[in-house]
Amino acid sequence: MSDSSLPAGVERRQFGGESRLATQGSPVYGEPTDGDWRCWDARRSKLAAMLEHEMDTGLQGDETVLYLGAASGTTVSHVADFSGATYAVEFAPRPTRDLLDVAESRDTLFPLLKDARKPATYAQVVESNVDVIIQDVATRGQARVACENRQFLKDDGRLLLAIKARSEDVASDPESVFDHARESLREEYELVETRRLEPFHTDHLGVVAVPR
Repeated sequence: MSDSSLPAGVERRQFGGESRLATQGSPVYGEPTDGDWRCWDARRSKLAAMLEHEMDTGLQGDETVLYLGAASGTTVSHVADFSGATYAVEFAPRPTRDLLDVAESRDTLFPLLKDARKPATYAQVVESNVDVIIQDVATRGQARVACENRQFLKDDGRLLLAIKARSEDVASDPESVFDHARESLREEYELVETRRLEPFHTDHLGVVAVPR
């Protein structure tokens, strides 16, 4: 992957003799560092896997971001390293406590203990017309969550979504799950690119979409 396809603030650096993605910021999850650069592990981050696959994320750097499913902050910490205001929505209290620690060293990261399935509960906090929605929510109805949060995305913004087949239906064939998700997304979005995220993540689909 060429550096020209990476957003400003994301570079390739050598870690253990291997070229890996990296951002500048304080370490979060024991990741290798090179000075103030920290390795962005694609096996722990769906968005990093999308970048490794050279998907057309459209990320330039310094975007305003709504991140749905922030968990303990593994990926959103890297996003906040190169983005502007980053609103990090997480439903579970325990990982949100970790997220608050991550935000202490990142002035642009705003953790929200909210449910991504209920955007009305944080509509008064998140500014409208964000540049990017990044979503990694391990729940049923992942496409529905993306559609219901469309209200925050500016008309020329982008949705970067990772769909986990097993969170939708553990018994169904992943491809049929992904087909159904694509169909649901088309209510609000035009799909730019979809791609399986193996070998980094099994039975996950990366999606780049723009509002209709």
